[in-house]
Amino acid sequence: MDVLSDAVTAMRTGQPHSGRVRRPAPFGQWFPPVDGAGFHIVLQGSCWLFPPDGAPLALGVGDVAFLPHGSAHGLADSRSTPLIATSASLAELPPAHDEGVPTGQDLTSGSAAATVMLCGAYLLDRSRAHPLLADLPEVIHLPARVGRPPGLRAAVDLLGDELEQTRLGGDAMLPALLEVLLLHILRAWFDEQSAHGTANRWVEALRDPAIAAALRAIHGEPGRQWTVEELGMQAGLSRAAFARRFTALVGQPPLAYLTWWRMTLAARLLRDSDAPLAAIAGKVGYTSEFAFAHAFKREYGLAPGGFRHRP
Repeated sequence: MDVLSDAVTAMRTGQPHSGRVRRPAPFGQWFPPVDGAGFHIVLQGSCWLFPPDGAPLALGVGDVAFLPHGSAHGLADSRSTPLIATSASLAELPPAHDEGVPTGQDLTSGSAAATVMLCGAYLLDRSRAHPLLADLPEVIHLPARVGRPPGLRAAVDLLGDELEQTRLGGDAMLPALLEVLLLHILRAWFDEQSAHGTANRWVEALRDPAIAAALRAIHGEPGRQWTVEELGMQAGLSRAAFARRFTALVGQPPLAYLTWWRMTLAARLLRDSDAPLAAIAGKVGYTSEFAFAHAFKREYGLAPGGFRHRP
């Protein structure tokens, strides 16, 4: 199984939102934080992005700005344009999957000095953020350039084309394209980090063949009764060498990560399904419903039934 795909799936709480936005100059807007992740992609013109901390970023045609933690931020046509606070967030763009809702917002009609952007948000549960995503910076800036990953460029082109007009199949196409875009953004950033030698701990873990093999095994069969020795065999390392390397790169020992991932999967199943507790316990490696409930309460502070029925 793919750790990145699992990490995103575990955090998802709803359909992504997106709109094709046309902003005439001058414009300046301060966006409140969103419970998820947001993005801006420049299709025409240019603008400045003001992160919550740090220097403003100049965005040009083809540039991607991704805010993995949904941070508050500003957008303006120039560094000197005042930013007007608004209560509208990126998550309040028209839902890409809602029937009869326009897929884009046109903020003006016919200004030559306008910036056209794709903007949107992914709704994510931050209470159990996978460390792979929790370690990302506040803003990921992927400048347009020759040789940019063709998959990312293709995803942007397809999404922009789909948002221009309502077409048959759009209700299914738009959410799918937004998911593809998210994964291409993350792929591109991870690749850049590795290429420039600035990879964080989790990027290094996924690039390490031995640790990546162990992570694939855990994510592929989370209900299996793994031992450190068996995971070391998957990695091609001795028990001791594997435990040391896994802990150094992942940030916790192998069985501690296995338990954390099992509880994360259990929380998602409790939230998103009506499966009986015994069935969920079995899926995440517990033959006893009592043992599962004890482990779950230790992680979440709530029994599984209470977690499922909380508001």
